[in-house]
Parts: sequence; structure tokens; C-alpha cells
Amino acid sequence: MLSLFRRKRSPPAPSPLAQPPAKGLIRPESSAALLATPRRQRLLAQIWQRTAVSREQFARLYRAPLERYAALVQQFPASEAHHHAYPGGMLDHGLEIVAIALKLRQAHLLPAGAPPEAQAAEAEAWTAGVSYAALLHDIGKIAVDVHVEYADGARWHPWHGPLARPYRFRYRADRAYRLHSAAAGLMYTDVLAPPILDWLSGYRDLWAALLYVLAGQYEHAGILGELVVQADRASVAQALGGDPVKAREAPQQALQRKLLDGLRYLVRQVLRLNQPEASDGWLTQDALWLVSKTVCDRLRAHLLSQGISGVPDRNTAVFDALQEHGIAQATPDGKAIWRATVTSDRGWTHPFTFLRLAPSVIWDVDERPAPFAGSIRVEPGATAASDAADGGANPTSPMIDLPVFAAADAPPNAAEVPSAIGTLLSLIDQMPASTDSTAAHPIASAARASRPTAPLADDFAPNGNSQGCISHEDSAGEHFLQWLRDGIRSHRLIINDAKALVHTVAGTAFLVSPGLFQRYVREHPDVARLAASNDAGDWEWVQKEFERTRLHKKQRDGRNIWTCEVAGPRRRRRLHGYLLTEPRALFENVLPDNPFLKLLAESSTHSDAA
Repeated sequence: MLSLFRRKRSPPAPSPLAQPPAKGLIRPESSAALLATPRRQRLLAQIWQRTAVSREQFARLYRAPLERYAALVQQFPASEAHHHAYPGGMLDHGLEIVAIALKLRQAHLLPAGAPPEAQAAEAEAWTAGVSYAALLHDIGKIAVDVHVEYADGARWHPWHGPLARPYRFRYRADRAYRLHSAAAGLMYTDVLAPPILDWLSGYRDLWAALLYVLAGQYEHAGILGELVVQADRASVAQALGGDPVKAREAPQQALQRKLLDGLRYLVRQVLRLNQPEASDGWLTQDALWLVSKTVCDRLRAHLLSQGISGVPDRNTAVFDALQEHGIAQATPDGKAIWRATVTSDRGWTHPFTFLRLAPSVIWDVDERPAPFAGSIRVEPGATAASDAADGGANPTSPMIDLPVFAAADAPPNAAEVPSAIGTLLSLIDQMPASTDSTAAHPIASAARASRPTAPLADDFAPNGNSQGCISHEDSAGEHFLQWLRDGIRSHRLIINDAKALVHTVAGTAFLVSPGLFQRYVREHPDVARLAASNDAGDWEWVQKEFERTRLHKKQRDGRNIWTCEVAGPRRRRRLHGYLLTEPRALFENVLPDNPFLKLLAESSTHSDAA
């Protein structure tokens, strides 16, 4: 009866989030929905297992920041065309790097050097600080790298709070590749609640290190910065199909700075630019075009000659690193290599593959040389954006048109984060077995035996190597030995280390093959030309020339290659190489034997030598 007197109310208007979005728009999800996929739940479980807090403390210190992070990053990729470049990739990368960083943190007593009671008192604060630094290291991308707008064209910025309506996005064509590191400061207070910041600010060393990481100044962040860098490398390597353990073991020096300094040195001191015909590169009004293979060969050789470790073994890895760090400009389809044809004012023309750099990367405005008098025409299919050089936005860059979907469990082929990444370290990385050069190329060996060795070129010298050129009276074997002596004396070549290419065993020197000869060749790119004139591969030819010095000890059956067994903490493996007859050919003072290496009996090595 009372129902007759009640006002009839119209049903509530449906929420915009309940409506299916228009084509090309993405519906924002709640943080609970975004984190509900099985893969992300497994990552959350790993994160909890690597802390030492109760469920309630985990919810407050870890789960709540992760939920706020998820609400902000939604379905954004972590990159446009590199790692985690799929919808939801930024959230996956954030969870992965936190899980990996916390695993790595378990191997450290923090703060380093503090008394045990202080380390025990600050342990959980440092664990939380590691997780926050890892989670927030890329969050600046959503402020400066990604253009986000609603259906009506209204712009969204992360300081507006989480997305409230269906949206679309694209990566900005004019983005500065390292700006996102500095932009994290715009948002970390949206992820970390004031009580958490109050708590962290009470630990002076931790607070300073965390602020340095969030400002992108990893060089000042100490162990906190190192853990984030290592975990980031592992997550990126895993997403790209690489080995996350090897990636996180990479040297902690800033490879970006080494690559940039090396390029500046080469361009200013070594490379030939703007030649009317063959040249190493050409400078136009809007770009520096460097011949890709020539420059990468010389760059790798220069860095290795300076004793810098962690230099990529392949040019493709150098291309990726240059592009990833924003040193080389990407083509419209996201590649590092451009194809273009050079035409000089004399009528000479030739196609090349190039790396394209902004001139400001190499020179200040008042230092820039005069531009090339000819022209460079980008080939069809690799047309440069007209505004790429001056950093202007590309107004035709389309929004990413993504279908509407529920949060995916995982992208295709996404690998599970290793649950015990820190336990997979081995003593020495896998190296290919050497070939005994007396039998490696029998036809070529016979041909070389019937004619004198080709004279060595005067210009055969590593860039930036004080060792100088090989003269006509030198042999490549003697030059290799001199390079080896100088490298050991200057500590560019390490002895008896886990990744060393020279060891002491059985009272003499053991030279790992082919690794040591390949390292020499990488520092001397011109060796390939000299080896080709002798009908051999580059490192095989150097190895043969070394054998001509007769400084190595042969086995009773005449074989040159010996085998050592390496006793690691979890496994055993074998290395192959040469034994010197007299260790003083390399060392001023004879060093004690490496206790982890054991020279196998001659009869045991036959099956290992090629």
C-alpha cells in the first residue's frame, strides 16, 4: 500500500565505463581487473615471497602502490617498438622488474658497510625502496612520451588522475628518449602515499639513493641504482627473447655514455666526412649520415682498445643500443638502419646503409663543419619523416587503433619471470670449442704453405690504440702477441677472472681459443681484409699466424689445442686453447695457477679438439 505513495524513480544512467567504447578506443580498467590475470598474480606472489612482511603490511607497503601504478599505466606499452611493446606491456614490465630487483636485493646486506644491527633495523625499508625505485623508473613515459586523449579530443595527463573515460593513445614522434627519466618526479607521489614517503625519508642513505633514481641520476644512486639497472636489463632481455641472467651480469658502466663518447671521438678524429666519393659519412643541414657497418666496426674496435668491457659482439646489438639510448634516430618503421643514395656535386653516386644522428649529438652549433655539397636521397620504403631532424611533431602520426579487450593473461610468447634468477650464475660463460688451425682449412692451409704470406698493410691499426700500425717487417702473430702483452700490462685484458681469455695453468699461460683471437679481430677490423687475401676467416688467420711464432706447446700427437676443465660452484665445463712453452713470453712475473682450472691429460683432449 505504501508503494502507491512512493515516487517512481527513473533508473540511473549507465556509467560511461559500462558502455562499450567506440571503435579505436580503449576502456579503462580498474586496478583489480588489470592485476587479476594469472601471470600478474604469479608476479605479485613472487614479490610477496621476496619480502618479510605480514599480509596486512604487504597490502599497505607493496600492493597499494602497485594498484595505483596499474591504474595510471592501464594498457600502455613499455615502448613503441622495443621491449614490452604490446598493450599492457608497461604494467608487465613494472611487475617483472620489481620481482627481479627484489630477488637481486636478497644477495646484499643494506645499507652497505653499516653495522649488523643497523642493517637488521633498516632491512625492510631498503627492500621497499628497491621495489619502489624499480617500479617507478619508467613511469615518466606516460607524461612525456605518450600522447593520450579521450574520444572528444581532450588531452589526458597523468596529473589529472587515473583515466576516467575510453581513450586512445600513440607514442609521440617528437619525444626525447631520456626525458622520461627526469619526468618520474611528476608522478611518484601519485603512487607512493604520504605515510610511505614519511617512512622512507627517515633513512638518509636510502632516501637520497631513491631520489637520485627517480631523477634518472643512476650514477649517484649507489647499489640501489645498480639493482634497478640490472633488473631492468634482465626484464628487457627476457621480453626480447634473450638471456636475462647474462643481461643482468653486464658491466654496470653506462654503455650509453661509452657509445656516445666513442662516436664523438671517431667523428671528430678518425672518420672521413663529406668526401666527394667514398667516405665514412656525410653531414647535411639536418642530419649526420654515418655508413653503418664501417662506423660500428670502428666503434667496437675503439671501445675494446680502451679496455671497456661489455661491448656488444655484433653490429646489430650496437645498432639496437644506439637506437635504444636515442643516439641513432629511428626510421619511420622503428628500425635503426636507413637506406639512402649519396650523390656528390661531381656526379658520383652510390647507395649505402646508414645510421642517422642529429648533428647536435656530436658538435655544438659553433663547431659544426660545413655541410655536404651533394645530396642524400632516402630510398623508398625508408623515407624519413620531414621533421625528424629538428624534433618537430608529426601531425600525421596515427593513434594506435586497438580492439577492446579484457586484460590479457600474457602477450604471445611471453616468458615467465625466472623464480630463481640469482641462482643461475655460472663461473664462465659458454664459449665455442676452438678449431685446431692446422686442420681447420686444409685446402687453404696447403695453398698458403706454397706461397709467401701477403705483406701487412701500413694502415692496419686499431683506432685509438697507442700500439700503432703493423709494419711490413712485422707478422700478424708478432703483432697479436704485442697486443696481448700490452693488454695484460695495462689490465685491459684480465687474467684468471670468470670471463677472462687468459689463464695461468700448469705453470704457464693458457690462451682461450677462439675467444682471445676473436677479441683481437674486433679491435682490429682491417684484419678481415688481410685474412681474405690469404683465403681464410679473420680470427682463423690470426690464430694460424700466432702458431707460426712457435711459442706454444704442442701435444705429443702434434695437436696445438689443449683442454682445461673448469670447476665451477654448480657445474663443470671445459675450455680449449693454447699453452705457451714459456710464460715469460707474456708475463714479467710468473703468476700462480688458477685453482679453478685443471689441464686435462693429453689423451682426454682429443675428443674436444676439432
